[in-house]
Amino acid sequence: MVGDSPDSLVRSSDPLHPANLIPELCRSFYHLGWVTGTGGGICIREGDKVFIAPSGVQKERIEPGHIFVLPYPQPTPSPHTDRLFLRRPQLNLKESACTPLFWNSFELRDAGSCIHTHSQHAVMATLLWKGPAFTISHQEMIKGVRVGGTGAALSYLDTLIVPIIENTPFEEDLRDSMAEAMVKYPDAPGVLVRRHGVYVWGKDWEKAKTQTECLDYLFEIGVKMQLAGLPTVLNPIENTNE
Repeated sequence: MVGDSPDSLVRSSDPLHPANLIPELCRSFYHLGWVTGTGGGICIREGDKVFIAPSGVQKERIEPGHIFVLPYPQPTPSPHTDRLFLRRPQLNLKESACTPLFWNSFELRDAGSCIHTHSQHAVMATLLWKGPAFTISHQEMIKGVRVGGTGAALSYLDTLIVPIIENTPFEEDLRDSMAEAMVKYPDAPGVLVRRHGVYVWGKDWEKAKTQTECLDYLFEIGVKMQLAGLPTVLNPIENTNE
């Protein structure tokens, strides 16, 4: 039955349990500068449950007992249903504002995990690329990215395209524009939000993490190339002397 559930949902000795992984990953992301000031987040979907870091919490101090657990798919709302398996009213915690955006990755890409960062590299990329997408090619790290985020790996020769959507005052209001970008760019592994950050997804948390790391590297090198006046996308004819 959906509603308040025992702590067994988030208490486990298994280090790979989502409730243990999420705090560990958030600490790592904090030290990378991706989730400072309580911003950013991560979710992991396993079977009929989605584990999500709470909103407004210092990400490097999250504990397993802070994790929200939601059913997947979501039940049809009614006076007799609750959309949470586990909630924490006594801790005064709120479900992540990223939740509607995470759901896009589940419903449109069948993702198993989605990561949201406020990386400065991602933000700078949205400022230097004025158009609807970030583009880069002929970089080794592109090989760590998958088509659509969950498909086959890209190659060194592929041009990576990551759509950019405009920010909104409230994060949940990004859901529709993010979904539209995902439909328009089906091969994209993530969506950039101008002056905000990026959402990246994968088949599982390992692939989502790997792709987020690769994309962050590519955003950084792309920004540096732009500032140095170097093209980030090469025409094949320019590649003959490599």
